[in-house]
Amino acid sequence: MAAISLLNPKAEFARAAQALSVNITASKGIQDVMKTNLGPKGTLKMLVSGAGDIKITKDGNVLLHEMQIQHPTASLIARASTAQDDITGDGTTSTVLLIGELLKQAELYIAEGLHPRIITEGYDQARLQALKILDDMKRPVEINRKNLQDIARTALRTKLNNQLADLLTDVCVDAILTIKKDDDKSVDLHMVEIMEMQHKSATDTQLVKGIVMDHGSRHPDMPKRLENAYILTCNVSMEYEKTEVNSGFFYKTAEEREHFVLAERDFIIQRVQKVIELKKKLCDGTNKSFVVINQKGIDPNSLDLLAKEGIMALRRAKRRNMERLALACGGLALNSFDDIKEEHLGFAGVVYEHVLGETKYTFVEDCKVPQSVTILMKGPNKHTLHQIKDAVRDGLRAINNTLDDKCLIPGAGSFEIHANLKLRDHARTVKGKTRLAIQAYADALLVIPKTLAVNSGFDSQDTIVKLQEEAELSTDPIGLDLSTGEPCKPVDLGIFDNYIVKKQILNSCTVIATNLLLVDEIMRAGMSSLKG
Repeated sequence: MAAISLLNPKAEFARAAQALSVNITASKGIQDVMKTNLGPKGTLKMLVSGAGDIKITKDGNVLLHEMQIQHPTASLIARASTAQDDITGDGTTSTVLLIGELLKQAELYIAEGLHPRIITEGYDQARLQALKILDDMKRPVEINRKNLQDIARTALRTKLNNQLADLLTDVCVDAILTIKKDDDKSVDLHMVEIMEMQHKSATDTQLVKGIVMDHGSRHPDMPKRLENAYILTCNVSMEYEKTEVNSGFFYKTAEEREHFVLAERDFIIQRVQKVIELKKKLCDGTNKSFVVINQKGIDPNSLDLLAKEGIMALRRAKRRNMERLALACGGLALNSFDDIKEEHLGFAGVVYEHVLGETKYTFVEDCKVPQSVTILMKGPNKHTLHQIKDAVRDGLRAINNTLDDKCLIPGAGSFEIHANLKLRDHARTVKGKTRLAIQAYADALLVIPKTLAVNSGFDSQDTIVKLQEEAELSTDPIGLDLSTGEPCKPVDLGIFDNYIVKKQILNSCTVIATNLLLVDEIMRAGMSSLKG
């Protein structure tokens, strides 16, 4: 029996110490790749696709999504980090660094004979303790413009240069505050449309309190700019329709054919006339104007009739724009023109068309109580626009997390320094070998301030010693000032992190690191290798 191998002979496997070293090497490898991206002073990575497209970014989530990672363990860590971004919107790079560091610290003790199970139990104790420390450190905040700017600025400066980050901070905060209702609940971020326009430079990015659509009117005589406009959003066909079933018309003479054509035409004209009558009733003799935005088609004859009345008409609008138009301007999206009244219409202060090369854009601005807004991103080329889009998404998520949590954590590495000191104190109260694992966890947390220091051009040991000395003496949280390399009070500088992001990092990193430490055999034995 002993001669019978339970594994198929083609399966590759690594046992015990070898399996552990495979996992630890993989986590170190991916950590080394991501390390230089952390913080506002982090460097950029250039990704080149197979087709030669270039993407320049320092957003950890984008990097992990776009990189082709072959190693199974590294791929697992990457997937965990991108899940972190999907849940909270930030913290991908920190997750990779912390998992790598927890395994690195464990390796030192395992090399001296400490069993991985003891380390994992110690890590789990340390995680619970770190979460308590996190709860003690959180600062309840009022939901006001300044606090939201602080958190958005901290998130955006880690992705973009400071000048652009500060501009986008205001754009993101204004977008959220415009659509936020009176209760302090988080908002639906789908109501913030992000529109790209390859034009001018990145600093021309702006917030439009209304809607920007990437198509315009289809008639040369229609007005290009209207003020105080009623907006009629509808899903009504204003063109010849083909019948649903195959049917034919038979006629004996040319006159009969003419009658058929006129009757068909008349059916459409009656619809258009209803719109024109409403426009005359509401707008004639006033300074108001009229805009029709239709999800279905409008044929040339109907466009002609509308243009003569000075009505701006857009056809084939996208469905998502129709839903958001009703939220931005008010009014209802109509499926028929029967009994159409003023209260069914939305209203916008100004509607105008902007032509850029071949593309027309229609701006609907100055809405009364917009429930939906548009961030109009501008940039000279595709990869600048991609970079801004990823950053804006993170900025909006950071603000939304603050509305959910109603609290913030001081940033600049202050939580990690504080947790390190508290966990070291806690380790002294623990008996047995577990205290070694708690010390290892405390040391692993320091990877964040160390990396921030190295990326800013300072010596990591020097900086950590200074920060620890200062933190022991001070009652306030102490972080690292990246411009001087000296300890600072992040609360005074307005540097904050999201509570939910830190909480998620502590939970997910510990779970993944402990799972990887407990792996003592790796087998590559897929179905393909079982043949033969």
